[in-house]
Parts: sequence; structure tokens; C-alpha cells
Amino acid sequence: MSVPVSVEPSTEQPRRRGLQTLRNQAAAVPRAWLPGLVGYACLLIGLLDICSAVFPKLRRTRMHTVAGQLPGATTTLAAVGTLMVGVLLVLLAHALRRRKRRAWRAVCVLLPVGAALHMLRWHQPGPGAVSLALFVVILIHRREFYAKADPRTRWRAAANLVVMGAFSVLLGLLIVSVHPKSELGNPTLVQRLQETVYGLFGFDGPISYGSERITDLVAYSLGALGLLTAFTTGYLALRPEKPEPVLTAEDEVRVRELLARHGERDSLGYFALRRDKSVLFSPSGKAAISYRVVSGVMLASGDPVGDVEAWPGAIKVFMAEAREHAWVPAVMGCSEVGGEVWTREAGLDALELGDEAIVDTATFSLAGRAMRNVRQMVKRIERNGYSCKVRRVGELTLEEKRQIADAAARWRGTDTERGFSMALGRFGDVGDDDCVVVTAHKAPEEGEPAGSDLKAVLHFVPWGPDGISLELMRRDREADPGLNELLIVAALQEVPALGVRRVSLNFAMFRSALARGERIGAGPVLRVWRGLLVFLSRWFQIESLYKFNAKFQPDWEPRFLVYKQTRDLPRIGFAAMQAEAFITLGLPQFGRRRPRPGALPGDGKATLSTVTEAA
Repeated sequence: MSVPVSVEPSTEQPRRRGLQTLRNQAAAVPRAWLPGLVGYACLLIGLLDICSAVFPKLRRTRMHTVAGQLPGATTTLAAVGTLMVGVLLVLLAHALRRRKRRAWRAVCVLLPVGAALHMLRWHQPGPGAVSLALFVVILIHRREFYAKADPRTRWRAAANLVVMGAFSVLLGLLIVSVHPKSELGNPTLVQRLQETVYGLFGFDGPISYGSERITDLVAYSLGALGLLTAFTTGYLALRPEKPEPVLTAEDEVRVRELLARHGERDSLGYFALRRDKSVLFSPSGKAAISYRVVSGVMLASGDPVGDVEAWPGAIKVFMAEAREHAWVPAVMGCSEVGGEVWTREAGLDALELGDEAIVDTATFSLAGRAMRNVRQMVKRIERNGYSCKVRRVGELTLEEKRQIADAAARWRGTDTERGFSMALGRFGDVGDDDCVVVTAHKAPEEGEPAGSDLKAVLHFVPWGPDGISLELMRRDREADPGLNELLIVAALQEVPALGVRRVSLNFAMFRSALARGERIGAGPVLRVWRGLLVFLSRWFQIESLYKFNAKFQPDWEPRFLVYKQTRDLPRIGFAAMQAEAFITLGLPQFGRRRPRPGALPGDGKATLSTVTEAA
């Protein structure tokens, strides 16, 4: 067995980030509702600015004659300036609701500018007074806007170009359409679109207007939208890139030591070693929480790693970090004990997410009526010539590791690599020699290439000194049905020789609802809920995972989702689906390193895994 490098965790001084976040934690937020109210007010002012700049009728007031005494160029530029201020306020409203400091600074500049443009353009005190009133409010409550910027990549510039470009085209098309025409009468949609696109790049289009002032207003407005799109895209592309969170080598060594001491507590503890996660340590260094930020959600998985007595310190650091960046804190798949600590220490709420199937290898047997179907399936597939090997990863040769990794990559059902909370994301790494791999083999038929005897693979990560947790299950899609059952039975029968007595299998989402809903006497609400889960199983295989796990007569351990507010659940669910790669935004993963030969990102034991489709 490989022994991880041991270093003594630093207890003199926590990480700099942990100290800084703990200081911020001491200041409670007195007005949690204010940033949201200010953000919506900013959005409303921005929309009103856009409407007043676009629609001519909104400018026809009794004060318009006073404004008309000003030079035409002055009022035209004021209208264009109002349009740009309105667009920027709309773009910044969401960040302002999230307490972002940079958004606050920008809005502090835009609001007085917008008020001045209103006064210059129409001499109306009303709109300007509203902007100035909001400006005074955010100045007085400036301490409410403390959140730092999110991790960023260059691809945000590409996303801005697409979104902002589409917005500019639609708004420009509206500007072109609401102003009267002269020479072309009523231009076609193609002509209006051509005028819009040309105007965004600063060129004249095919449409001529009745007056020089309207011509200038449309041209300046379209040019301003194009300039705004180019400016925001250029800013996002040229600003210093902030790398995505990753597990550093130093953090990995410290987490491995915590797992060596306390790894038997949680079957998901080893997944804290995913290298696309960041980690926060308690002030004493005796506990840690791994996480990833997805769509503004600070997503942790499983229980904190380390000494239970140090969990509260790690949770406080985690919550302070979330508060400092205005991230939504959430935990996926924590145990009942972990859920109790999270809810007590952080004031969060918990929702039962499903159950983890755990099998005791000392009591597992294929005998008995309950195991008849599994027993028959295993015997049938063994008669077809299949056999299994159960080994530690450290026992494999380099060639065997590469063969398994290549085969599993071919068998993956999707182009996207899935997994976050219950997947390691690699195979055959030097530090993972204690992992267990189970392979199924069948003698190749005549004409098949060498090495084609490998038909399926299971990969388990360590769970303390006497347990393993399923991380990956893949098989050749042309292999005989029942191969997954053969692999698991082989693992359960052979791993006791490796000193393993506990085996964690797949996670069954909403298992209790499925089990109770099919019993006699289940109420109508429970039956409807079960019916919905069965319906969703057509895409997410919720029911099939439950039934597959139940074949092996496991003990069921509940797992929970911990969250702050009920209204955050849709956002957390969306972020979790992104983290597990069931939802992708379609942008290339720029800057992420490709897996090395032998590295095997896995679908693993994910909640909505597709690995049991043949079960």
C-alpha cells in the first residue's frame, strides 16, 4: 500500500484567505434586503433611460420646448448618452443585487451622469431626482456592497460579444423602426436590419430620414451601441485573467493527511482530491472543505474532511468566503451528521436528497430467494465466458492502466466528462495506488484485435482503511447484459481479501419516495411524486439506479442537500447540474488542461449517472 507524504498541518496561522474571511464574518449584514432593492431600482432606471432615448413620444412633454432651445447636437448627444447609461445600468443591476463592489463603483458614476443628461436634454427634474436619490442611498449604505469579483476566464469576453451583440442588434432594430422615414416610405425588415448592422459599425445604411436631427440621432445611437459592445468585450478580453479554482499540490498533501487520519468517516471524503476543486481549511488546519464555484453558487460536496471537532471552524471559513464574494452556499450529499453540523453552525436548512447504498462484505451472499435474480444473471454471464479480476491500482502495469483508461474513454456515453460530487475525475495517478479496480474480460474472438478482451471496468476510491467507494462504472456497450452485476458481485466477494469490509455503491436519488410510493396505502401526494420521478427517469434514470442498487440488499444511508434559502434551490439545482456536466453552456473549456495519457475523467457515482442503463 502506498503511504501519502506526511506533513504536519500548520496550526500557527491559517491560510491568508481564511483569516481575511473570518474578519469579515464578524460584521453581520444589517440590511440583507437592501442590495436586492437597489438592484431592481437600478434596473428600472436603466430601462426608463433606454425607453426615453428610443421612443420619440416619451420626449414630447411641455418642457420639451425649453430643451428645444438648446443646440440640436447637444440634445442628440444627450439622448445617446442616456441610452448608453441605461444599457450599462441594466447590465450592472444583477451584479449590484449580488453586492459586487465593482458594480457599485460603476453605478456611482453612472447615476449622476444619467441625472445630468436628463436635465440637459429635457430640463426635467423628476428622472434626474430619482437617479440622484438612488445615488445617495448607495453612498450611505456603501458597506452593503463588499463582494469581490468572481473567478473569470477569457471566454466571458466571447459570451459578452454574443449576448451584447444580439442585444445591440435588437435594440438598434427597434430604434430604426420607431423613427419616421421619408424616401423609402415603409422600409422592409431586411432594409431595417441592414441599417442597424451598418450603423453598429459606424456606416450609413439604406434608409434616409425626414430630418437631419433624426438621422444624427439614429446614427449616434447605433454607433454608441456598437461602441459599447466593443468596449465591454475588449475590457473583458484584456483584463488580467483570474484562474479557475484548482487544488494546489500543497493543499492536496494536507487533504491526504486528513484522509489518512479521518477518512473512514465519510465515503465521499476521497473525492475532495478532485483537482478542479478548491479547498478551505479550518483555522487549526484539522478540517477542510472542498468546493467549486458554479454560476455564483459555492458548491461543496460530502462532509468536511478531518476531525469532527474542527468542522465548525472550517464551516465558518466557508460561509465567510461565500459572504465575501456574495456566493450562494450549498452542500451536496452530506451525511446526517454533517447536515446537523452545517445547519447548526451556519444556520442553513437541509433537504433529504436520496440514499447511498452500502454493502457489508462480511454478510453479503448470493444465497437466498432475494438474491435469486442476481445469482442467475451472474451464472448466465459466466457461462458466456466472462471472468473478473480485482486488484489495487498500484498492482497494474503502466500498459494495463493505459488500456483501461482508453477503453473506458471509448465506452463513455457522452462527449462531456461528467462528475463532481461522487467522481474522482482521473485514473492511474501515482497518488491513487490504493484505489481498487475490477475488470471484466472475455477471450477475444477470431479476428478481434489484441487487447480487446477487456469488456468492463469498475473503479473504487479508498474509504478509510477498510472501505471503498464506487467512483466509475463503464462497460462495452456491445457486451452481454448483466455484466455490471457480475462486476459488483466479484468486487463484493473478492475485496475482503484486500482488507475491505464496506463497499459504497451508487447513490439513489429520492430513493425513499420511490420505495414508499409503491407500497400499499401510499397517499395520493406520495403517489403523484413517485409518478413524477418515474417519468423523469426516462432521461435521468432515477428509478433504474434505485432498483439496480436494491438488488444487492444494501444498507441505505441518507444523504442531504444543505442550502440557505428555499428560493435558492432552483439556482443550486442548475449549478449542480452544471457541475455534474448534465448541463453545458456550449463554450469551449479554454485553459483547462487535457487529461494526460492514463487519466480517466469519469461519470462515476453521480446522482444521475447513466452507467446502469443495462441493469
